[in-house]
Amino acid sequence: MDVSAAKGLTLCSHTGVAYRFGPGALCLELLITGGPGSYRRHEVLHEPADLAAWADRSRLTPTPALDISQAEVADTRGLRDALFRVIIAHTRGEPHPPRDLEAIIEAAARPAMAPAITPAGKRQWAGTPTGTHLASTVARDAVELLTGPFAHRVRTCAAEDCHLLYVDTSRPGRRRWCSMEHCGNRHKVRALRARHTEEG
Repeated sequence: MDVSAAKGLTLCSHTGVAYRFGPGALCLELLITGGPGSYRRHEVLHEPADLAAWADRSRLTPTPALDISQAEVADTRGLRDALFRVIIAHTRGEPHPPRDLEAIIEAAARPAMAPAITPAGKRQWAGTPTGTHLASTVARDAVELLTGPFAHRVRTCAAEDCHLLYVDTSRPGRRRWCSMEHCGNRHKVRALRARHTEEG
């Protein structure tokens, strides 16, 4: 799960306000690119360049120079949808969907991106990773997350109209919001208005 230090993602609310979102795991970062069912309307992975752009924004450090085929984009979307369903089931304490779990296991079994070091001591990626290497790296991250010490801390944002998933890596384990500056702040504003209404 510690592929690298998180860069943090900048998302945009439906009102156009930008905010930072730190899901805490590479596999959860992939889930913001779309998803199954009603989440299909948020799809952003259409071309190899789209998947490369996601990798650039992800916690992968340094940004890998990827060689991605169109078929690998479709495969990554399929993996993402399987991850979505498995992780949602996990947060609800439900059994993991067998077919989706198998898709994650198959992806994780393929060769992943391999870290390397330059003569100057800098981190890099060995060779030219493909979309399949990237998908395997994401799938392995998911396996580590769902079987590791933070497995019980994978959560959905507490806001009723937000479905972002994150892993609560805070020491007390009391994180409720995808982002304090977005959903957390909206909750504060609503609570303040409710108090003023009661007092008035």
